[in-house]
Amino acid sequence: MKTQIYTSFRRSPFFYVGDKFKLVPQLKEHFPNDIDRFIEPFCGGGSVFLNIDADSYHVNDIDSYLIALHKLLFDYSNDIDDFWNKLTDIINEYGLSASFLGRTVPDEYKINFVKTYYAKYNKEAYMKLRADFNKDKSDLLKLYVLLIYGFNRMLRFNNNGDFNSPVGNVDFNQNVVNALNSYFEFVSEKDINFYNKDFEEFLAEIKPTTDDFIYLDPPYLITFSEYNKLWNEETEHRLLSLLDELDKKNVRFAVSNIIRHKNMYNGIFDKWAKKYNVIDITSNYISFHDNTQKGSYEVLITNY
Repeated sequence: MKTQIYTSFRRSPFFYVGDKFKLVPQLKEHFPNDIDRFIEPFCGGGSVFLNIDADSYHVNDIDSYLIALHKLLFDYSNDIDDFWNKLTDIINEYGLSASFLGRTVPDEYKINFVKTYYAKYNKEAYMKLRADFNKDKSDLLKLYVLLIYGFNRMLRFNNNGDFNSPVGNVDFNQNVVNALNSYFEFVSEKDINFYNKDFEEFLAEIKPTTDDFIYLDPPYLITFSEYNKLWNEETEHRLLSLLDELDKKNVRFAVSNIIRHKNMYNGIFDKWAKKYNVIDITSNYISFHDNTQKGSYEVLITNY
């Protein structure tokens, strides 16, 4: 199922709310061109590494399911037909909407539920798929389907370890197909290594050199997405101290962050950043809890 890729920048097939896809053109303007290893301790959906030219890639995230899904898609990049056959079987088995297959929501749903017809149509099938996945959690392709049809396309699990995102008002459409094929096209030709570690353990294992480049998009201390709940002042200080040590070794890095958001201010990061180059970024930050854009001061800090 090969489709023309219409954008000059590749979009992650995970479609994270607030991911860096729209900011990639701004970020790349300030990245070095000569990169041996591109190292990303907080890769998220992968929108950044998918748009970088490097000899090899070492990408990490603390979310084990996210890395497992990256590995799943990476493995399928060598047999794309098998991926599409199995994914289509899941969609058809549960009766989910799929405009890329020509199966759209009936008109009565669009009339009776003008703004939520995808959610109304898919809810029963989605809940059945979610329950089936949670029985043993071994079929990661089912998890990927849940991610695409889920609310805000978030990987969210409850305290019992069960995936618990509600159904979203979304469809498996041609945009998803394009993003997946673009991902397959990129990773099939690259030397990519995935890790699931704490950022400090990851960098200790990688041992960055002066020929490498590290891009970091850590959780933001003053925002409230699900991912950022893992972050606090202690981890913020731990990261900044580690970056100072990398700078002493002449390892190039760039780090994204938000200094101001609504009425909040990250003084820890702002004070630290003044030692380096501060580049203003036109922010598109939105969160799981509030998907409207708010007044934020987003920056990119570089040490080169």
